[in-house]
Amino acid sequence: MRKYLKYLILSLVFLSAPVFAGGPTVFEHTVKKPMSEVYGKVYKSLEDSRFFVVKEINLGENLASFAKKWGDDYNRNKLTAIRSIIFCNGWYANQVSNKDPKMLGLCPLHITLYEKDGKTTALFNRPTVIARKSRARGVLKEVESEIIAAIKKGMK
Repeated sequence: MRKYLKYLILSLVFLSAPVFAGGPTVFEHTVKKPMSEVYGKVYKSLEDSRFFVVKEINLGENLASFAKKWGDDYNRNKLTAIRSIIFCNGWYANQVSNKDPKMLGLCPLHITLYEKDGKTTALFNRPTVIARKSRARGVLKEVESEIIAAIKKGMK
């Protein structure tokens, strides 16, 4: 039984390795600035990079409406703001559809920003992790790089 467990654990380790081969699944960037100072700049930086915002969600406000209902389970991490920006670039969407229509499930893309203790963190799910075996990976790598650059520029 012990030998079987050892092989099972080793198998899981080796099978999960390809998922992490390209770096972390979620890009994370934190600055010592409040959300109010960062959000508009990130929005503008995305649009300046031709990733046009199609929707904004103030998730923090939405969750706050459940504070009474959820009681002690509400906002245990004491986040002071949570916002999402949903965006798309039609040209890239077309390129992805030409290479691998199944990867259109990534469109539109989004980033989420949250604030805690005066620091703002941006989170972006890396499309190259999902597309690691897709013919659209090259296009998505370019998209990913441009979005990460836009996030960093907006959070300077």
